[in-house]
Amino acid sequence: MRTPSFDMATLSRAVEKFRHWAGGLSGAPCSLHENLSVYSPWMWPAFSGNISRTINRCLLCSQLRRRLKRHPGKLIAVSTVPIVADLIGQLPVDRWVYYCVDDFSEWPGLDQEAMKCLEKTVIEKADCLISAGNSLQQRLRKSGKPVHLLTHGVDLDHWENRTADETDTPLRWQEFERPLVVFWGVIDQRMDIQFLRRLNQDLDRGTILLVGPQADPDPAVFELPRVALLPSVPYQHLPALGNEAAVLVMPYADLPVTRAMQPLKLLEYLANPKPVVARELPATRPWSDCLDLVSDPTQFSRRVLHRIRHGLADRHRLARHRVSDESWRAKALEFKRLLLEPGHSGTTGK
Repeated sequence: MRTPSFDMATLSRAVEKFRHWAGGLSGAPCSLHENLSVYSPWMWPAFSGNISRTINRCLLCSQLRRRLKRHPGKLIAVSTVPIVADLIGQLPVDRWVYYCVDDFSEWPGLDQEAMKCLEKTVIEKADCLISAGNSLQQRLRKSGKPVHLLTHGVDLDHWENRTADETDTPLRWQEFERPLVVFWGVIDQRMDIQFLRRLNQDLDRGTILLVGPQADPDPAVFELPRVALLPSVPYQHLPALGNEAAVLVMPYADLPVTRAMQPLKLLEYLANPKPVVARELPATRPWSDCLDLVSDPTQFSRRVLHRIRHGLADRHRLARHRVSDESWRAKALEFKRLLLEPGHSGTTGK
């Protein structure tokens, strides 16, 4: 969905996509489940303008029709991105579901006008609308259609296993000066450089460790001496990384895109027995009893330093029992119910 440009990020993404197309992701069974297969269709890397949209409609329809013929019976199409707008009504499926997990028209680096136009079409044509958060639900409800609420979940069993075989760990975070203030996720323009700059200034020892793919972050982040950036960690190693952290942080800026997002990492952070300091945003406010919320760089730095010295507050530890109600299994059962009950008009989530 990003507008291609002549830079290393685009080249790297192009190489990754060609590997997917040529590397066997063609419907082979997935190791996660015998009934799950993954298929990566060829696509044109643009969605702005009628010509690009027509090319993608033709490419995707011709490839997906062949795949769908292998699956007799009722077919339900689910999309978490709006780029399927031109496929609705063109593929032989019984029901289209749009599961809105982000406001892509506000994402930095995306063709925002194209995403806005595509999503408008998806909302109009989809048979069922589901949102991952309250702010997204309110935005979609402006269409006049019912919108179900299904918030993100967490795999508690996975996060209770907080050790990892160091020989199998792709990152050597042991090399960095302690304490570690850790963020994992996409490192991009949504991050508040002023938060990081102030904490970098106030830390007399330790490392601010940002772990994840870089998507055109503020160049100033590379100039902060106590900030270290590392590539993505495989999901199975994230609990071990969390175990090494003194504090887990979400130093997001207050932007339209961050006010709409529902970060998966929030519940992952709360499933760890470590303090969490996060920007006050619509997605974080419902969990204010479980973590420290801040609204400016000074508050952010002070709370992080306080948590480094004193650890997780007892009141936060007690409040985090709520996370046990947010399992992915419970979310999956509710998702299945929404998919199979077209007449259902209620909502779920916290």
